[in-house]
Amino acid sequence: MRKILLTALLAVVPFSVFSQSWPGKPVKFILSLGPGSGADTTGRMLADRLSKQWGQPVLVENRPGADGVLAINAVIAAKDDHTLLYGPSGSFVGHPYTLDKVPYDRNELVPVARVSNTVVVLAAPASLKAQSLKEVMQMVKEEPGKLNYASVTQVYDIMMAAYLKSAGLEMTRVTYKDAVSAQNDLAQERIHLYSAAYGIVRGHAQGGRIRILAVQNRTRAPGLDVPTVAEAGFPELTLDGLVGIIAARSSGLSEAAQQRIAADVKTHLSDPQLNERMTATGQIVNPGSPAEFAAAIDEQSRNLAAWSKAIGKLK
Repeated sequence: MRKILLTALLAVVPFSVFSQSWPGKPVKFILSLGPGSGADTTGRMLADRLSKQWGQPVLVENRPGADGVLAINAVIAAKDDHTLLYGPSGSFVGHPYTLDKVPYDRNELVPVARVSNTVVVLAAPASLKAQSLKEVMQMVKEEPGKLNYASVTQVYDIMMAAYLKSAGLEMTRVTYKDAVSAQNDLAQERIHLYSAAYGIVRGHAQGGRIRILAVQNRTRAPGLDVPTVAEAGFPELTLDGLVGIIAARSSGLSEAAQQRIAADVKTHLSDPQLNERMTATGQIVNPGSPAEFAAAIDEQSRNLAAWSKAIGKLK
């Protein structure tokens, strides 16, 4: 009888009514990156706008570390439909290929809203004689093993390793615990090619210490006059840094609430003022529905599976 009554209620009550009942208390965005990152800055901008619209505080909590695992586990453990993960998909899509054991259930992660694409660039020391990505790769070809590279996340490490193997090139991978050390070493030519968020390396680039060679996104970055890797002749190095909102399946966040969050995010991102501010942080505004965000993540996962199969475990 209870099921029959619920079915009847759903038939007469508009779907939007259920979405409007959320949020019923403060919302928390748990970020997988630290303060000052592009995703952190834009997440706080968006949280401020959503707080005013929803009539509930939207709090931002940074939980960096363990390549995103700390933030993911915090969201899952909360079992709360008002606690959401905010950050790059790169904080979890690479885990099956970089961790011996993934310490959470991947099926727990439910894409809710795509927000933006982080502008990711390939940069080299300004002192390096190579002036373009093509010239850097020519140096790698002529001097196998002499040059090295580092990446912003292991997802980009996997992609670079797969490309180098397919091209028959040899570079040494250097790992870093923090982006600051990596960009300082790049400026001093201790590393020769760095895949990083533009927001991280922009200061050194504007100061003339490093050179931006190409953008790894599918499209050029607004305000940055450099080619994409595809335009530079290396389409294999294309990867969009997806940033968005993720829920834990066990939280019970309703489909209506998911659709509302995505729609409200899209509305705010259509504001030219917010759009301009986000672009200035090194983000390409790219809102999307739960289905669109899920499809983009699935594409990344398929690519990673193919790259990892080609190279095996990173060394």
